[in-house]
Amino acid sequence: MFHKDEYIARRKQLSEQFKSGILLFLGNEESPMNFLDNTYHFRQDSTFLYYFGIPEPQLAAVIDLDENQVTLFGDEMSMDAIVWMGRQKTLSAKAEEAGVTRLSPFQQLDQYLTKAKGQGRTIHFLPPYRAEHKIKLAEMLDIKPVQVQENASVPFIKAVVAQRSVKSALELIELDKASVISADMHLKAMQLARPGMTENELAAAVHQVALTSGGQLSYPIILTVNGQILHNHYHGNILKEGDMVLNDSGAETPMGYAGDLTRTFPAGKKFLPEQKDAYNIVLHAYQQAVEALKPGVRYIDVHYQSCLSLAEGLKNLGLMKGNLEDAVARGAHALFFQCGTGHMMGLDVHDMENLGEQYVGYTDELQKNTTQFGLKSLRLGKALEEGYVVTVEPGLYFIPELIDQWQGSNEFSEYINYDKVQAYRNFGGIRVEDDYVITTDGYRKLGKDLAISVEEVEEIRSTAF
Repeated sequence: MFHKDEYIARRKQLSEQFKSGILLFLGNEESPMNFLDNTYHFRQDSTFLYYFGIPEPQLAAVIDLDENQVTLFGDEMSMDAIVWMGRQKTLSAKAEEAGVTRLSPFQQLDQYLTKAKGQGRTIHFLPPYRAEHKIKLAEMLDIKPVQVQENASVPFIKAVVAQRSVKSALELIELDKASVISADMHLKAMQLARPGMTENELAAAVHQVALTSGGQLSYPIILTVNGQILHNHYHGNILKEGDMVLNDSGAETPMGYAGDLTRTFPAGKKFLPEQKDAYNIVLHAYQQAVEALKPGVRYIDVHYQSCLSLAEGLKNLGLMKGNLEDAVARGAHALFFQCGTGHMMGLDVHDMENLGEQYVGYTDELQKNTTQFGLKSLRLGKALEEGYVVTVEPGLYFIPELIDQWQGSNEFSEYINYDKVQAYRNFGGIRVEDDYVITTDGYRKLGKDLAISVEEVEEIRSTAF
């Protein structure tokens, strides 16, 4: 945890955005895998973690704006819990570390909210992403579970997003740590990979680096020779000479901050000539996007710059043709790049995604395009501000089923040379990704340098086996 003054200041800043009512924070609970006492790795709700810092299950808190009080709801350990888990820090001690002096048993939360609701007071809550929270909110607020999402407080969402989006100096220390560990994970993969190894073996080595750091994974490892599958969590393939390995993985620090890096490298010692050409197209698009980062620039324009760079490279390969600005505006490039160039990052690898992309990545003035293929997957479009942390991750993905569908309907044939594209149908996919903080006059890469050019990657691979 940070010092309690940090959490007190965060709650004070949030409270100043409201005149009255109650701000409700639900912490996460243990989640069983296959029976009640066999649970998944516990991860606290990020907004609860941001304002209270306590990474323990079965907690809730309220900020009572009318009474100017903060109350933590939870229970001290029972004797049974002590027998099985040992004596741990008391709830009162945890509350003290968070700068909270008022404690109540968890079961009193329902009574507290019922009384406030009876008084006609506004109870602000965030949209739940876990089923138990949806049920709990429905019971406490006397509404149907299907009504919970629509009753979430938009002012609360916007206030939290505005505050959490700008990272403090303390947060950037954690995010640098996460990126450093993530870089170590990727270096380990590049050093160990060799033909004949399974993806499982390589993923296990990557995971070990994260665990050894004292933290965890910030999301399930994507490590695959089938890089055209954007979020491929299958690890059963055997690496072969001529394959490319796409590794998208990141570490989470013990305090919950995320790293998110991607590298693509040959399973053998060198890229094949056509792989090298495509890789350099992606790398150039990455460099173009990074150079565009600065306060005031809309990330949607960074995305367009990256897409145009990819299209230019594809035209040089003979896969695209015609007016490329028109092609990108209409979405023709999405045959090869189906997702967004990046997203916000912090306590969540897709920061605050549960609060709604329209609020996190866009504004009332800049609405998200939810219909155009490719663009609808861009999580971040709004203007960047100093203190934002973002990823930059362009890629090229050759998906046989998508190629056949578009060619069958003659989609964007004025921009795409399908006969030449068919030669790449089994090519796979390439992605590179790093994490950046927006500074006063530009950007700074988080963490440390990690091999990214063809020459740097092949130098590591040349000594791998």
